[in-house]
Amino acid sequence: MPSQPVRSVRRTVRVAAPAHVVYGMLADAPRWPVLLPSYVHVERMDFDGAGETLLAWEFQDGRVRSSRLRRTLRPQAHRVDFEQDDPAWPGDTVAGSWSVEPDGAERSLVTLWQQTPNAPANAPAGPDGLDADTAGRLARLREAAERWDRLDELLLAFEERMRVEGPAELVYDFLYRVEDWPELLPHVDVSSVREDRPGTQVVVLDTAAAGAGPAAGPDDGAAGFETVRLCFPHAGRIVFKETAPPAPLTAHSGEWSLVPDESGLTVVCAHRVLLGEELLEAALGAGALPVDARRQVRERLGRESRQTLRLAKWHAESPVRRLRQGRGGSRR
Repeated sequence: MPSQPVRSVRRTVRVAAPAHVVYGMLADAPRWPVLLPSYVHVERMDFDGAGETLLAWEFQDGRVRSSRLRRTLRPQAHRVDFEQDDPAWPGDTVAGSWSVEPDGAERSLVTLWQQTPNAPANAPAGPDGLDADTAGRLARLREAAERWDRLDELLLAFEERMRVEGPAELVYDFLYRVEDWPELLPHVDVSSVREDRPGTQVVVLDTAAAGAGPAAGPDDGAAGFETVRLCFPHAGRIVFKETAPPAPLTAHSGEWSLVPDESGLTVVCAHRVLLGEELLEAALGAGALPVDARRQVRERLGRESRQTLRLAKWHAESPVRRLRQGRGGSRR
């Protein structure tokens, strides 16, 4: 049986950001979902200071694809070597490296080299698929890195918490069953959920008004917004990312997490947001500044998170109250 030909692609782009900044973005994989559009979630499985194993989920061509990355970080050389494989396609491995060279004080040359004996599962089909994948990844990295001197203003992270005296299973059930939300939540008119594999959801909600959207992507009243959700029931987590967030956001990702204790649990909704400078005036009016957008986004998402948390709390605590009342009645 003839062996598969090895295909290799090497591309270099010039980036208006210092080499150490670009390398830092490449090394800090857990931040990719808010910086790089295709990534939904990145989970670090192990890390010894130089080598690490990551699980990564990307949304491309309407599908969620997962992969495992084994990486070696070389900070002195500004280089990251990797091997990436898709668990659904054994043997379909992409090997490669990112390397960053200074090109003056505030510019750099970034090279991505990728090699595979087969067409990678996460690349476009066709003979030029690997080349298109390489070019696309470089372009997305360059766009994110060239905001480097303004990221402190444009990035926003916060969370909302609520105490629930009820079973974690009922809270998780409420958050998971998005297809039932039109019946449970007054602000949701229509819910469409596609679950190609268990726990991986692509959700589109039509809403009548701003409401409890952070679990599936708030849109301040706009209809038909799409969110990818990764559900981990045994860990009590639902990770989410909007595929096309409303202005002034260019990225919005986050996570629902359930933290149980002896008498109940705390439900946390965490948000990570990247603002788009070019969207500020269109969304907030002439003269709008990042500080204005940060305040508006924090207030809106926080309000919607609290609304959803209150509904989840009611859903979990109502059966407990009915049980207690029933027991009280039997003693009288």
